[in-house]
Amino acid sequence: MRMTLRVFSLLAFLACMAFSAQERLPSVVPMTPGKAYDPLLSPAVAPPAPLDLTVTDTHRHREIPILVYLPAETNAAPVVLFSHGLGGTKEGSAYLGKHWASHGYLVVHLQHLGSDEAVAREAVSGGGMARLKRSVMDPANIINRPADISFAIDELLRLNRADSRLKDRVDPDRIGVSGHSFGAFTVLAVSGLALPDARGNDRNIADPRVKAAIAMSSPRPRSDDKTRYDRIYGQIRIPVFHMTGTEDDSIVDDKTRPVDRRIPFDHTRNATAYLMVLDGGDHMVFAGRAGLRGERSRDAEFHRLILAGSTAFWNAHLRGDNLARVYLEEGSFARELAKSGTLEMKRPSDN
Repeated sequence: MRMTLRVFSLLAFLACMAFSAQERLPSVVPMTPGKAYDPLLSPAVAPPAPLDLTVTDTHRHREIPILVYLPAETNAAPVVLFSHGLGGTKEGSAYLGKHWASHGYLVVHLQHLGSDEAVAREAVSGGGMARLKRSVMDPANIINRPADISFAIDELLRLNRADSRLKDRVDPDRIGVSGHSFGAFTVLAVSGLALPDARGNDRNIADPRVKAAIAMSSPRPRSDDKTRYDRIYGQIRIPVFHMTGTEDDSIVDDKTRPVDRRIPFDHTRNATAYLMVLDGGDHMVFAGRAGLRGERSRDAEFHRLILAGSTAFWNAHLRGDNLARVYLEEGSFARELAKSGTLEMKRPSDN
């Protein structure tokens, strides 16, 4: 019976990946009518079609497919990079890229070869759950994913100088990163998460150009030594918005419980951090696709809250928008969220 459930979950996982290209975007409506600040108000001008590109890191002999969602405005814009989860693609989570771009951000969705859709297809064609686990534990993927983010930033800055499609459209001083599941690990790594080297010592590969991050469904730490958690996450020194749900489990890691997704927030000591927990939210709701147990009646509501909270976070921490900060930190967003989840916040001075 347990194996049957695992096979079903694996097939559902692949279906979610295949669905990404035809992803049905959530219907976004404004929040509370008459509210002073509303992160979901739709701009009058629609953004242009995204750019489908591939950049090549010759030093690592590695190609990185990217999908660039452009804002309607042609002046230099804040940048947000998005890292997909295990088995994903650059086309996935389009609801995030399209919404953020419509609010003036240049959004770049990466595809990480070695842990993308090809791995999920290999798992279904015979590799099984073991194939997925190998991909997650593969040191090459653990190293390459954060390096993909930093190289993509390098390329964006180069294209900002030399490519007519992106020339003068990138603001190098306002860069954020976001990701789901394995992508959340990727995001935390470039935000300062301490990674063990071959000798077990802490290694920090934070990219100083990254100013804020959103981590959805963060994986639990690989180490079970809880005494290390403060040190692992204590090296993160930029604002991070953590998002999870009360049913945010994992088909790849049997040990992961939904409550484990809050560990990065709980052990952040030296940065401002937020935690949104959606009541009934499962793992795949953040990816914008049907959940592993099928699409649920509350998904549209959850997507609305994900978009509202994330947009306010970017506006507050990449644009310095005080109205967005007040909305996020002084009760407005928490009240919007009240029937669907909880919001917590902490500052370094709280520890």
